[in-house]
Amino acid sequence: MIAFVRRAMLFALYQMSILTGIVLLPVALFARQLGVPFPIHRVVERLQDAYEATETA
Repeated sequence: MIAFVRRAMLFALYQMSILTGIVLLPVALFARQLGVPFPIHRVVERLQDAYEATETA
């Protein structure tokens, strides 16, 4: 039961991080023009890896 809740929570966080990345895309593009990195991809990749790890367990 706890594994199911953890997997559901990671899935929700993963989806929310993707949505956040899409919403912040104009900000990221503007920051790139200024030379400032906007590392939202790190959050998405980490949550994806965590979700996939629960999928195989």
